[in-house]
Amino acid sequence: MFLDLLAAQKEVRPDGKVGLTGYCMGGGMVVRTAAQYPDRVAAGASFHGGGLATDDASSPHRLAGKVRGRLYFGHADQDPFMTPEQIDRLDQALTAAGTVYEAELYGGARHGFTMSDLPVYNREAGDKHWRRLLTLFQETLRPA
Repeated sequence: MFLDLLAAQKEVRPDGKVGLTGYCMGGGMVVRTAAQYPDRVAAGASFHGGGLATDDASSPHRLAGKVRGRLYFGHADQDPFMTPEQIDRLDQALTAAGTVYEAELYGGARHGFTMSDLPVYNREAGDKHWRRLLTLFQETLRPA
């Protein structure tokens, strides 16, 4: 398993806690991994994640009750893959489950806003995403 491989590296703390980052479809992978390995995932971040709260039976939002780590969602306000209705559905599921999370809507941002090599890149939103990600990891992964 990938988490075991990471935990075996000398640069990784012995307790094996990890932080995850997902972009686009990787946002769903963050939620699914955090739900599958709640004792191993300390934090997870999703940026311009798509399809996080759909009607599908396998939608990531349905796993909120299994997540114990802290989550962060940076949503683009102009993202057809994560509509306002889906954002509300995700927020409701996370809140009902008691999941520790923060979600922000990045104004003027389109799907893919973090990717500096794409025309949808948004420097302001991209810089903000780095600040939020690094803060999340500093607060959840630093040794006490």
